[in-house]
Amino acid sequence: MGFTIGGILDMRSGSRRRGRASESTAVTAVAEYTGLWGWDVAPGARAKRTGGDGVGAAECSCGTSDCPSPGAHPLNFAPEVRAGATLQEVTAAWGEVPGAAVLLPVGRSFDVIEVAEPTGRHALVRLERMGLPLGPVAATPHGRALFFVAPGAAAELPELLYRMGWDDAELDLHGLGPGRHITAPPSDLAGLGPMRWLRPPTLDTAGRPPQARVLVGTLAYVCHRSAG
Repeated sequence: MGFTIGGILDMRSGSRRRGRASESTAVTAVAEYTGLWGWDVAPGARAKRTGGDGVGAAECSCGTSDCPSPGAHPLNFAPEVRAGATLQEVTAAWGEVPGAAVLLPVGRSFDVIEVAEPTGRHALVRLERMGLPLGPVAATPHGRALFFVAPGAAAELPELLYRMGWDDAELDLHGLGPGRHITAPPSDLAGLGPMRWLRPPTLDTAGRPPQARVLVGTLAYVCHRSAG
């Protein structure tokens, strides 16, 4: 079954050349995620903002009028591309879902700790100065930073915050674990704009993201100071 942003891609049917370039970029990114970094990839829905300024309600390419997560969920008819897939395999798989967003399942190779992007940038500087191990860090178009950490982090986060004395603080810090997906660069998120890397994955970090306890203290501290 082919997927076109067609349900709504009259969304810009006039730009086929740009669409082909975008598709090639997505295929290359998926092949990198599966072949180099060892991550599974799920084809995802896309969305367009209905307001003229690009910030109105989102219309999801899945075709569901009341979609709860427009442009930010896997396509239920499209199988995942598994870790280890080759460029040839990725090209064939993505050819069945042209226009799909690139989504990464959370809770397998990594969990995610999410904070505001300004907080994340400040924390990154501190963490790098301290010489602490870091994994990939992504940024969303609506101002969030996503720190990749070892699987299990989302479940242990409340206990970690308690042990570090941050359980009573109102922190803009959240864990994402199994069952969740994040949109990955170069795809756009919910029609808001493209995802990007603040700290791209590398061979050293993609397969061995740090334990949450290494980062949580600094992230919590910077969150608290930012709130103050």
